Amino acid sequence: MSRILLADDSPHAQRMGERILRDEGHEVITVSDGKVAMLRLEDAKPDLIVADISMPEVSGFELCEYVKRNGGPPVILTAGAVEAVDEAEVSRVRADGVLRKPFEASALLESVGRFCDGRVKRGAPVVRSAAMTPRAVAVIDAEQVRAAVTVALDSAMTGLVDQIAEKVVAVLSGRKS
Repeated sequence: MSRILLADDSPHAQRMGERILRDEGHEVITVSDGKVAMLRLEDAKPDLIVADISMPEVSGFELCEYVKRNGGPPVILTAGAVEAVDEAEVSRVRADGVLRKPFEASALLESVGRFCDGRVKRGAPVVRSAAMTPRAVAVIDAEQVRAAVTVALDSAMTGLVDQIAEKVVAVLSGRKS
């Protein structure tokens, strides 16, 4: 059994990741932000860290950089389905992989399995080869993509409606927008 530190500010992502990993026999420690993850590293002593790139206070990138600078365990970064991922930053912080959310059980277990199935032991250095360069695990599921697009549109809709309403009012009142 491996100990995995799961850092994500989304309660849904925490629940899903924790359920998938625990069902496979892993011990999972969940935290809501990168700052708490940094504080828990010493007492948790995780074999692997799964961290969201977009967390408040300390991002997944910052957490990964800290872990790698201090000789810590492998780090898999996560990002939303439509969230942009800066591949140069992924390489710079020496992340061991990138995984898209919402978590597809098989993709999460495959990513975690690279480090927690006995091939890489806790404390052993991770030898990086060309075959182990960070890569995004793409899961094409029409419903997941639709859900991600809906969430993105919903968050952008308020601003868009305000802009359109302002322009319509300007045109109707004879002002130039």
